[in-house]
Amino acid sequence: MADPYPTSVPYRQATDGYHTFRIPAVVMTRAGTVLAFAEGRRASAGDSGHIDLVLKRSTDGGRTWGGLQVIATEPRRGTAGNPAPVALSDGRIVLVFVRQGPSATEDKIRRGQVAAEDGRRVFVQVSEDDGVTWSAPREITSTVKRPEWRWYATTPGHAIELRQGSHAGRIVVPANHSLPPTGQDNGTEGKYNGGHSLLSDDGGQTWRIGYVDDTPDGYVNVNETTATELPDGRVYFNTRTDSTAPGTRADAYSADGGQTLELPFRPQAGLVGPVVEGSVLWCAAPDVLLFSGPAAPDARALMTVRASSDLGVTWRVAHTVSGLPAAYSDLVRLDAETVGLLFETGDFGPYESIAFRRLPLAELAAG
Repeated sequence: MADPYPTSVPYRQATDGYHTFRIPAVVMTRAGTVLAFAEGRRASAGDSGHIDLVLKRSTDGGRTWGGLQVIATEPRRGTAGNPAPVALSDGRIVLVFVRQGPSATEDKIRRGQVAAEDGRRVFVQVSEDDGVTWSAPREITSTVKRPEWRWYATTPGHAIELRQGSHAGRIVVPANHSLPPTGQDNGTEGKYNGGHSLLSDDGGQTWRIGYVDDTPDGYVNVNETTATELPDGRVYFNTRTDSTAPGTRADAYSADGGQTLELPFRPQAGLVGPVVEGSVLWCAAPDVLLFSGPAAPDARALMTVRASSDLGVTWRVAHTVSGLPAAYSDLVRLDAETVGLLFETGDFGPYESIAFRRLPLAELAAG
């Protein structure tokens, strides 16, 4: 009997000249190609050092994958990471990402111990041929990063293009940053985390900052954030948070295309899991909001897709992928019947591979 949930593995540890692959992001192009992005980490599994942005393409719905493409690098063998791709309705793929110098680390950046050219800088690349080739990187840091912000990261995971209302065509990229510390703090404290959005109304040519949510009160401190457009035209944001608020997730809504939030991020204790990135995806027909992420309360394990029938107010388990170690993930709509899940997993640790699972949408929406 054929596996009803077929899985492929586009990235495995210690292959293609890389130590580890992390930070998955996935989109489906207008032509029907699945693009699976990741960070290729050269020397170790660590978050800094020599890291490239890599891509594999699938023309059969994620069942098999082509060869590895290196699509973005830091010229000094620093870090290119946090892929935030979006497949636009005109067929182009826009990729927003960040770079940092080879000696920079998150700890040093948050402490203000690196020069501007080595800190977090934001870039855009575009593909007009279904991800086969990419434009040269173009820096947009000055328009999307406030001078006082230290740490900075896009998503990770896919960005979105709005399809409804007066903001149709707008690109929305969720992002996060850190504030400079006060008093005796050094800037590494979680209370200095904040969130914001990057917006483009001209297909990725020009960019600006949308909402900003950063209150260093230790209650909800926004970190890695994901977004989707709801059927009523609002944008739903869901974020990782490590704070005194209940649970490890928070969410918010925007009625003006990500420019402002209706209310600041508030705790979403219905999504139980460790402190980790997650992904959200609205699926029209059968009208269900999905969330992917580990469901073990205190460990990066038990990758699970959860579903909401009330636009993110309450959640239920829709499909348990496995009980194995698992961490970051990203969701994509493949066709009318199928959703794809690109996720970090392994037998003995969550970073051994990045796998792709095809899931029947009808089963996710049931219940």
